[in-house]
Amino acid sequence: MTRRVTAALAAAFLLALAVFDTATAELDPYRAPPALALGSGLASGGAHCSALPR
Repeated sequence: MTRRVTAALAAAFLLALAVFDTATAELDPYRAPPALALGSGLASGGAHCSALPR
């Protein structure tokens, strides 16, 4: 495969993934978490590194 074919396939895959995600996602901007929560007082959650020791 040449670079152009590989680049075109990668771009097509990313575009298809974005279209699939947009078509199947339930978009609700009012319930979405803030993109940057610095100083907002909201606790982080959902990752192992955000778990506080007990």
